[in-house]
Amino acid sequence: MSSHEARFRVGQPIHHRLFDYRGVIVDVDPIFLGSEEWYEAMAKSRPPKDKPWYHVLVHKAEHRTYVAEQNLEPDLSGAPIEHPELALFFDRFENGLYSGQTSAH
Repeated sequence: MSSHEARFRVGQPIHHRLFDYRGVIVDVDPIFLGSEEWYEAMAKSRPPKDKPWYHVLVHKAEHRTYVAEQNLEPDLSGAPIEHPELALFFDRFENGLYSGQTSAH
């Protein structure tokens, strides 16, 4: 399998193209690292496993998602994300990006 450089980074707000939700990236996997069972059950569009996948806190929700790069685009709204776990990962929202704490910047 080959991987390529991730288009998005930790702390970046994103928009999911298919399911129309906003979120913020909290971790990046260079390739799909989930189970085959999860992929078969959840990844209905069968996105590539050899490209980056992202762990995302979903805006105005309590869950996280695991999303293939092809399903994401930048969230250009400039609005902050609301999620109960946000403070576990970040302590600042500046210039449209989250940073601090476990952020890898």
